[in-house]
Amino acid sequence: MAKSDNVELNCPMEIGLNLLSGKWRLRIVWILLKGPIRFNELQRKLQPITTKTLTRELRDLEYHGLIRRTVFPEVPPKVEYSITALGNSVQPILKELCIWGEEYRTTAHK
Repeated sequence: MAKSDNVELNCPMEIGLNLLSGKWRLRIVWILLKGPIRFNELQRKLQPITTKTLTRELRDLEYHGLIRRTVFPEVPPKVEYSITALGNSVQPILKELCIWGEEYRTTAHK
């Protein structure tokens, strides 16, 4: 897979950073925490992400168990992405990051 395959297992911080680092991963997880979403809708919310990049990021997050890809047996096929229990466990960290970002925005730029 991607960079997260070379995780140094001795350092928990490095594991977390490798699984969630990059321009798009935290954004993808944050959106999926709000509920299941289809590929095209997710791509619209993440503009200007490319199809190739989004596909790669989704596959890697799925491979590591943070998200789930569900294919519905319909014509045309319907695919939704959702968060797993493991992915949901990142929610408190992301909420704290939002709080920190808001505090930074209001105090650092006065």
